[in-house]
Amino acid sequence: MRGSRWFGRLGVLGLALFAGPVLAAGGGSVLCEILENGQPASGMVVVLKGEDEVGRGTCGKPLSVPAGDYTAVLSLDGALDGPEQRLPVSAAAGKPAKVSADFPTGLLEVKISSQGRDTAGMAVIRKADKQIGTLGSGVAAHLSAGTYQVVARYRTQQKSFDTVQIKKGERTVLDASFE
Repeated sequence: MRGSRWFGRLGVLGLALFAGPVLAAGGGSVLCEILENGQPASGMVVVLKGEDEVGRGTCGKPLSVPAGDYTAVLSLDGALDGPEQRLPVSAAAGKPAKVSADFPTGLLEVKISSQGRDTAGMAVIRKADKQIGTLGSGVAAHLSAGTYQVVARYRTQQKSFDTVQIKKGERTVLDASFE
């Protein structure tokens, strides 16, 4: 009998240890969903109270936070320009506060050639005179829908594309030919 009481207590303790995180009294949680062009995607959430970070985590998993009103900063994984959306969210005890963001993106690929043959080169991607990132020739990247400036470089030469439109769900291919 004595052994079964000890096992019973161990079982309750083991259940508490393996049940996962338990919210503190009055605690809430934020559950976020990330979409890219209306389809499920991966991303992160940072929960802010004013400018102070309260928590951060992967979307799709509840993030424990104290009950209260916050700003959720949702970001899309894998997009070259690092898009994010800021949304208000209220967390209450016992029920996850759900927040969702849909990121409109397209693909950009820059093909660089010299004397009619594909060659190694680099493209610098800018938006509003700020460098977003670089791409190697023939490599496609996800970018938020919008207008960009692209400079394709091959050795000491370069070609500029001043108003490249990236449209939701579409692939844009730029051909930069050097002699």
